Amino acid sequence: MDYKFGFVGVMGMNARVQLKDIASFSKGEQINGENLIEDGVYPYLNGGIQPSGRWTACNAPGNTITISEGGNSCGYVNLMTEPFWCGAHCYYLYDLSVDVQYLYFALKSQQARLMGIRTGACMPNIKKNDLGCFDLTIHTEIAEQKRIVQQLLLCQTVIEQRQRQLRALDALIKALFVELFGDPVSNPFGLPTKKLSELGSLDRGRSQHRPRNDPELLGGPYPLIQTGEVSSAGLYITEYHNTYSEIGLKQSKMWKAGTLCITIAANIAQTAIMSFDACFPDSVVGFVPNDEVNALYIHYWFGFFQKILEDQAPQVAQKNINLKILSDLNVIVPARKTLEQFEAFVSQINKSKVVVQRALKRAQVLFDSLMQGYFG
Repeated sequence: MDYKFGFVGVMGMNARVQLKDIASFSKGEQINGENLIEDGVYPYLNGGIQPSGRWTACNAPGNTITISEGGNSCGYVNLMTEPFWCGAHCYYLYDLSVDVQYLYFALKSQQARLMGIRTGACMPNIKKNDLGCFDLTIHTEIAEQKRIVQQLLLCQTVIEQRQRQLRALDALIKALFVELFGDPVSNPFGLPTKKLSELGSLDRGRSQHRPRNDPELLGGPYPLIQTGEVSSAGLYITEYHNTYSEIGLKQSKMWKAGTLCITIAANIAQTAIMSFDACFPDSVVGFVPNDEVNALYIHYWFGFFQKILEDQAPQVAQKNINLKILSDLNVIVPARKTLEQFEAFVSQINKSKVVVQRALKRAQVLFDSLMQGYFG
């Protein structure tokens, strides 16, 4: 393909281009949220990561790349596979001079950079001129673009298959939980209940020093768990990214492996079990069970209540719940034999999950490596 636009730089068959040279783009048209309808035919995308509702008409075709124009997700790149209505806080791309899926992957690989060109503090946004001048590396031949897309799509398919396997295994555990204990919200089996605080010790983490990111607190030998690591861990927390120094440890508290971590800010009531001794801040609550239950059972019990607690959480700067709310939760207390049966089943399922997670990690590493190799 013979490109007529001006390149920022050319390296063999690769070219450094500006987005305005390979695509036209425009913002959509705003629709008030109160006017959206649940059974609308078309998704309504207004700058967020996901569509915020549905509408009766579309103003953009399927297979269209979008870039969030404003808000917290400003710079997020999406590929809308079906026709949709694009709102005023979202750019959509058209009249492309490159393969659409190729450009999507190229922009997705540079999403962090895109988010870096936003301006404004209270309501960040990306100005049209700045987006047009955004530069990226592309291959100049359409045939090679399509070959690259096929490789990335194949890798992406493997990743999605592994993710589906993990969701299916989680669904098995949840189904057995209901079979053995009933729905923990309605307690149809009429099992005895106790307050969560009666089933073990429950206390907030500690982070007394301000500011919390003071360099003298960090960089030592003591693992530090944050809310994000709890919410993304699954069943067990197996890794950490920050550590406390001796000074950091003195203003905090070390919790033992086996402690169930419960988030109470931002990510509400997400839980995971620590597989090593660690500290955590006061945005996380630690639960150490007594002999009547175990951390594994309480983790899955919270899986049924998490959405309820999140919806009920008060929101000021960010959603949060307090220790009293957690302490007063009524928990079904199952018979010891049934509890052990559930624990044995989860142990077997978890072995399968470990195998799938390793395969998923390998596929993700390969995908990231390909993205880096093709787009820098």
